[in-house]
Amino acid sequence: MKILIVSSFLPYPLHSGGHVRLYNLIKELSNRHEITLFCEKRPNQTVEEIKAVEKICRKVITVDRRRQWSLENILKSAISVHSFLINGHTHQKMKYLLKRELENVKYDLIHIETFYVMQNLSHTNIPKILVEHNIEYKVYKKFLSRAPHIFRPLLVLDVVKIKREEERFWKKADRLVVVSEADRRVIRTAGFDADIVANGVDIEKFAYKQKAINDKQKERKILFIGDFKWIQNRDSVKFIIEEIWPLIKQKIKSNEQKVNLWIVAREIPQSVRKLSEDNDVIFDEKSSGLSTEKIFQAADVLLAPIRVGGGTSYKILESMSCGTPVVTTKMSANSLGAKDNEDIMASDEPIDLATKTINLLEDEKLYEKISKKGRKLVEEKYTWKEIAKKLNGVYESVRK
Repeated sequence: MKILIVSSFLPYPLHSGGHVRLYNLIKELSNRHEITLFCEKRPNQTVEEIKAVEKICRKVITVDRRRQWSLENILKSAISVHSFLINGHTHQKMKYLLKRELENVKYDLIHIETFYVMQNLSHTNIPKILVEHNIEYKVYKKFLSRAPHIFRPLLVLDVVKIKREEERFWKKADRLVVVSEADRRVIRTAGFDADIVANGVDIEKFAYKQKAINDKQKERKILFIGDFKWIQNRDSVKFIIEEIWPLIKQKIKSNEQKVNLWIVAREIPQSVRKLSEDNDVIFDEKSSGLSTEKIFQAADVLLAPIRVGGGTSYKILESMSCGTPVVTTKMSANSLGAKDNEDIMASDEPIDLATKTINLLEDEKLYEKISKKGRKLVEEKYTWKEIAKKLNGVYESVRK
């Protein structure tokens, strides 16, 4: 099939979950289909990065991405009937070039990544598949109670707008794809249906590494890793530092075991750094230059209490693939079909998350069990080859 993929981002380099997902799916599906990628490009993305994506596509067409968090866009959204997301991704040049592309090339299918670029497509009878990484209005709604008071009235209004727009574009798509059962339930409640195509992991790159935890002299590393541009990560690290880490420290003191909270990110904002002056909390930008698999393999435990969003998290899958046990929320565990105390450690309560983290560091048999079963779950359900097969099945069903 000739497939046109329309995306709000150029999926390279692989610095975020969305980039990892789209790049790997295109890489797998390009063996079966002729794929053209039409996307927005950030100012810092280079010609070399475009060429890296061209290696797995027939053609890549880019337009410069507008600055989303600009005063102009915020003010425009405050008085507009459209949401912050739609205003930021409505692009006249993109509309024009997409229209011309569809006039000049006959495509069998259009795959749209995220609803908020769909308005740039002119009317067409070509089958359209809309892929939602998150239910965006749910993400914003969960963040609402934790947002600064000054922004809440604007966010309340924007949530209403996003919900209306998401549902409008769901109606326009021929098929919907989501990454988790939780997201599919939301879509079904709104009167639509969706196929689940989960996130995946490169199990060869994120190779399993047996870890020893019986060396009492070893300094333990509890890892948090993420891009702080995203609401989910800012919320998670605040939850860890303010509510979970103090409970871990209380327990660790009695055991006289050296444990660090290792926070790795490319750019760590001052608002995050100010959350703790504890010398055992390591804010590490330098290590973000390492390959992600090396970071997971150097950690003893990944602490990832994700409370905002509903999809399957790459950091969780990648850590499990490396054999580094994960402590997370029930929402994240359920989205993966991972069992608490079997494949993963899961709870929503700070005291339980702290206890489960400590138990992993102290109980060698428990650690080995979670490490091995987590890897097995990834091998069985979350390789990119298996994930791409599911998406290809959706493609084929739309053609029938």
